Amino acid sequence: MSQVAIDIQLSTLPKSAGVYQFYDADGKILYIGKAKDLKKRVASYFSKIHENGRTRVMVKKIRQIKHIVVPTESDALLLENNLIKKYRPRYNVLLKDDKSYPFICIKNERFPRIFPTRKVIKDGSEYYGPYTSMKTVRTLLDLVKSVYPLRTCNYDLSHEKIDAGKYKVCLEYHLGNCKGPCEGMQTAEEYHAQIDDIREIIKGNFKSSLHYFKRRMKALAADMQFEKAQLMKEKIEVLENYQVKSTIVNPKINNVDVFSIISDESHGYINFLQLSHGSIIRSHTMEIKKKLDESDATLLQLAITEIRQRFKSTSKELYLPFEVTVEPNLKVTVPILGDKKKILDLSERNARFFRQERFKQIKIVDPDRHVNRIMAQMQKDLRLSKEPRHIECFDNSNIQGSNPVAACVVFRNGRPSKKEYRHYNIKTVEGPDDFASMEEVVYRRYKRLLNQEEPLPQLIVIDGGKGQLSSAVRSLGVLGLRGKIAIIGIAKRLEEIYFPEDPIPLYLDKKSESLKIIQQLRNEAHRFGINFHRNKRSKAAISSELEGINGVGEKTARELLRTFKSVKRIKEASLESLAETVGRAKAKKIYETFR
Repeated sequence: MSQVAIDIQLSTLPKSAGVYQFYDADGKILYIGKAKDLKKRVASYFSKIHENGRTRVMVKKIRQIKHIVVPTESDALLLENNLIKKYRPRYNVLLKDDKSYPFICIKNERFPRIFPTRKVIKDGSEYYGPYTSMKTVRTLLDLVKSVYPLRTCNYDLSHEKIDAGKYKVCLEYHLGNCKGPCEGMQTAEEYHAQIDDIREIIKGNFKSSLHYFKRRMKALAADMQFEKAQLMKEKIEVLENYQVKSTIVNPKINNVDVFSIISDESHGYINFLQLSHGSIIRSHTMEIKKKLDESDATLLQLAITEIRQRFKSTSKELYLPFEVTVEPNLKVTVPILGDKKKILDLSERNARFFRQERFKQIKIVDPDRHVNRIMAQMQKDLRLSKEPRHIECFDNSNIQGSNPVAACVVFRNGRPSKKEYRHYNIKTVEGPDDFASMEEVVYRRYKRLLNQEEPLPQLIVIDGGKGQLSSAVRSLGVLGLRGKIAIIGIAKRLEEIYFPEDPIPLYLDKKSESLKIIQQLRNEAHRFGINFHRNKRSKAAISSELEGINGVGEKTARELLRTFKSVKRIKEASLESLAETVGRAKAKKIYETFR
């Protein structure tokens, strides 16, 4: 399809809500999207220059546009979700439809069994879930079975077979875990009353069960049946302890879904919490890989639809970090304070922890992806034109102007390259002048790299504020490198990031990986410089101690240290061993001085 043909098709698109589909020359679907206004949204792909490279490539491949009109934007959202899962277009975020989540089944029987399952059979049975882990299911079933005696056998407990005496009670009856409905010792009405209470417990509502057991306990105690009353009390304690542990916020918060999102350059992480009577009855975090630099709102909207479908949620209210379009019958709340904000913060914390765990796993399993992600994040955070694969950091060290030195450390792909570290003795500066020292060392470093035709870094980090940064920029200007290499300064007190000719510093999130790498560079440069400075001072002190002896100069001191390795060994050396190194006359003076 030519550009003229595309323009014709764009001009005929309706200004209605709907779903659009892009096809390539072979008739394969490239992308499926939704829109409140089809004409405006689809036209935007062809009317502007896209920053994202994948979007530019996709637009070049488009040869045909199809659309489906729907009544509302919410309908478009649901249709988009279903079509993406059906056709799995190359440029769409793909949502995995995992069918293996566990359920709790209340079997459609005269005396219903309750058990975990991963298969949903349409036989009239009730299924609660899906749950995100089998551990959650087993914990809940253990609670139910510790409070209510239920049958575990799979006998057909019909009236006829029980009346005919076909079955005998098993060990579970003798252990007190079952009341023996197989021999008619428990009625179906009594058994179903238990099932009604169990349904409420599974939903997170303990009120009915607690009320029943408390009433029974008081009645048994009044009837002097204290042992049975004690059993009721123990069941009450089990339920109350579980309820206290599972209740996170106000028990009045009921039938609510909570969603939050954390994202980076390549992925979005959406956490879902389902609340019933103040308790979290379901938690799940979804990782979505970005395809076309999707916004948080787009990813969150997509995830809400997918997760609610996957877990068959019937909640009528959503707590979200910001407003997005959802189904029209849902109430959206963006909490600011109180219990609602507390649960939204908990959801965000879950998303953040999930992201951190994924990073740790990726770092082990796929180190290249880990590096690529961090480099892309640094490029974005520091507003760089290129990813900072090669970074160099400078730091000055001097104490009251003595032995001034500087250090340069090198990071490649976010990790130290120690073989490339360099230290410098300051040659042209007198006294403690950090600005002039920085100007000298930056000039010397990049003058050498230019002369040797070595590759230059994509980023230079200066340990210091505006003064040190300006000095380093002057040297780059003299070398003709200003504007060709990105350079920043980091001031230690408030971790302020300074850019040349910008008086307002940048403050990165204290937990951001970009700031952590810059801090690591700064700390490594400081450590390397301090060690060099310390060694230099130490050698100077040793040399001055030896050179203070009459007749011992710099050359003699150097010879002695090369032979004996330390001043302590020189002091302990015999006259003969000293004479072998520096001659009899000098040896005698040294020997007598230290004795």
